[in-house]
Amino acid sequence: MVRMSDLVRGVTPEKPADTAAKAAPAEAPAAPPPPPPTARRPTPPRAVEPPPPVEPPRVVEPTARVDVLEPEPAYIEAPVEGAEPLFAELQLFLARVRELMRTGGTFPWSELEQLADRCVTSLAAGGDLFWVANNAAAPAGVDYLAFHQARVAVLSIATGACVGYERSRQVQVGMTGCLIDVGLWQLPEGLMRRLDALSADEQALYRSHPRLSVEWIRRWGPPREGFVEAVLQHHEREQGQGFPQGLHGTAMHPDAKILSLLDTYTGLTAPPAPRARLRPHEAIREIVRSKHEAFASPLIKALLTQISVFPPGTLVRLNTGEVGRVTAVNRNYPLRPRVEIVADGKGQRLASPKSTDLSEAPFLYITGAVAEAGR
Repeated sequence: MVRMSDLVRGVTPEKPADTAAKAAPAEAPAAPPPPPPTARRPTPPRAVEPPPPVEPPRVVEPTARVDVLEPEPAYIEAPVEGAEPLFAELQLFLARVRELMRTGGTFPWSELEQLADRCVTSLAAGGDLFWVANNAAAPAGVDYLAFHQARVAVLSIATGACVGYERSRQVQVGMTGCLIDVGLWQLPEGLMRRLDALSADEQALYRSHPRLSVEWIRRWGPPREGFVEAVLQHHEREQGQGFPQGLHGTAMHPDAKILSLLDTYTGLTAPPAPRARLRPHEAIREIVRSKHEAFASPLIKALLTQISVFPPGTLVRLNTGEVGRVTAVNRNYPLRPRVEIVADGKGQRLASPKSTDLSEAPFLYITGAVAEAGR
């Protein structure tokens, strides 16, 4: 029977089976009485053993050199290759390609692949190679087409990575970018300097260069599929207004879409003399304003993400009136780069420029770019 007092005290009645199991055992028969106590001798104390002798410390004779074995790291990070030497090496390789077209011989595909792979590694490690290629002006004495194709290759790799290209595809678009204009080496050298004033015959000659480039690539035997299509189509446009086939975007090779955008961008930012050179953000503005229908919007956005509105080297004015030069771009906050302030709010040049990271200065911001003298 359950009693209220048991519930209050939290006592739960046992089940019948449990009660039977827990019943007290039957009383055992009484044990016989213990025997009478007997006298016990006292136990003598145990002898205390002397402590073991202490071994004197061993003296280690000094040696000329002690090697300390340390655990090996899980991986060893390779040093980042210098951006400027790598970009220069890429231009020298392309100058050799031009010589190969004159003399004949086997095309060094493996060397080109290794160069493109090194560019992928350099770009993944940091932005130095991108900025070297993006802000470079054609050096004196360097073949313009070698310089132009090297820029297209590097910037195409970076843009491909931005839209999700895996490493192998980045390498391929870089290799292809190095060869898009090899056919132009067969045309008169002065043609590139007069692209805005070509006659009808010269225009037709210029428009033949994608096919000429493809002829050379086929002769050299490309090691991967897609080279021929991408090179042939790098002047096609999304709305079918390009050449030589007038293809629309749906029919274009994906690499050709990247190459067409970067070929145009590099031509605007570092054109053959004497055409006016646009700064990177000016070139992007020109592409968005007048050529946005010619290129895929995701690629334009990817390029804009890579370049930033204010790339390194741009003079900018802050809300305080101070003038600074952008020295590094913050990819997370493209409108808040690191700047080196060179003039105060009154326009007076500072004796010692000071560096400021705008991402860490919430009350400072850029109000616009400053035109440089002579621009």
